[in-house]
Amino acid sequence: MTKADVVNEIANKTGIEKVDVQKVVETFFDVMKDTMAEGNNVYFRGFGSFVVRQRARKVARNIAQNTSMIIEPHYVPAFKPSKTFVAQVKEGTNGKA
Repeated sequence: MTKADVVNEIANKTGIEKVDVQKVVETFFDVMKDTMAEGNNVYFRGFGSFVVRQRARKVARNIAQNTSMIIEPHYVPAFKPSKTFVAQVKEGTNGKA
């Protein structure tokens, strides 16, 4: 499902114009990105948590040049689904992959 599909689905279920739904969805994503870029987590009860995690410093290999390189600690976004969300997906998939 793409962002356009989400906008269409919301517009169909609510009766709100697609243009207005598109603006709300875009603003939602902007707020999420800005909040997480500031280092804050975002929690949605019954859905899941968008958290900022720190990756540790590590040594990596550049296979093409056969050299080692250091990757400094950095932050990455992560999603942790809620238990109810995981249960709903398990029940709804019926073995589809």
